[in-house]
Amino acid sequence: MKICLEQISKRFQRHWIFRDITFSFTTPGSFALLGANGSGKSTLLRIIAGMQSASAGKITYFNNDKPVLINDVFNHISFCAPSQEIVEELTLREFLDFHFSFKPLLPGISINDIITICRLTDAADKPIGDYSSGMKQRVKLAQAIFSNTPILLLDEPCTNLDQQGVEQYRDWIEQFGKNRLIIVASNDVREYYFCRERIELEKYK
Repeated sequence: MKICLEQISKRFQRHWIFRDITFSFTTPGSFALLGANGSGKSTLLRIIAGMQSASAGKITYFNNDKPVLINDVFNHISFCAPSQEIVEELTLREFLDFHFSFKPLLPGISINDIITICRLTDAADKPIGDYSSGMKQRVKLAQAIFSNTPILLLDEPCTNLDQQGVEQYRDWIEQFGKNRLIIVASNDVREYYFCRERIELEKYK
């Protein structure tokens, strides 16, 4: 997979958040979007995911050098963000069954495996609404990382995680992030330590 940004710009009212970002992301690869709060990291990640439109510029997606239609981008991307909604009325098992009816699981991984890996076996049949913020974040990460997609987009992935959760995130990235295109929006090095290429959004003001 390849994602090409051509002079991507975003503004809110009269204020430009960033301007003229031209960059190509290619699988496999790991990239970090860096910058202070308000620099546009999350906004750019949502634009890359096709969840938000740019104010100017063009974004194109390629699979084996063939263009991917915007309506098909969803099939290639997994996304995780602190603001992401999950169905809290469902139990974890019900939620994972629902999510993976739309996205295929990684080969060799089952829903029971995910529950065990997340260390949520005792809470698997409880409503997600009863979970702590850290438990919910693990669920958000799991639904993204364990989906069999070539592109993984992570916005501040360690939000609400304790040290054990951060170490689990690192294990998942190292074990399940190989041969994927991973883009992390963050200003916390624990979240993007593995990213070989880094984009400073302050340069695009």
